[in-house]
Amino acid sequence: MVKKPDRAPLLIALCSVAGLLVGATSSQAEMNQCLNDATPSSQCLTQNPVAKRVEGMSMGLFAGAGAAVAATWRMKASR
Repeated sequence: MVKKPDRAPLLIALCSVAGLLVGATSSQAEMNQCLNDATPSSQCLTQNPVAKRVEGMSMGLFAGAGAAVAATWRMKASR
């Protein structure tokens, strides 16, 4: 009898990477929109762009990992 490999870690890793990319893109778009306003706020001008991007990436990473864990749990529960 051949045991099928568990694909849950792969799903979690791929969803985490996808969340990381979406988070980075979203934070970059937010920064660009803030800077392209007619009158940018002082918060927009003083924020560190690297810290803002890392914040977006970490939120995306956790959101992607959380979604993957929930989906994997749901799949295993329905078996």
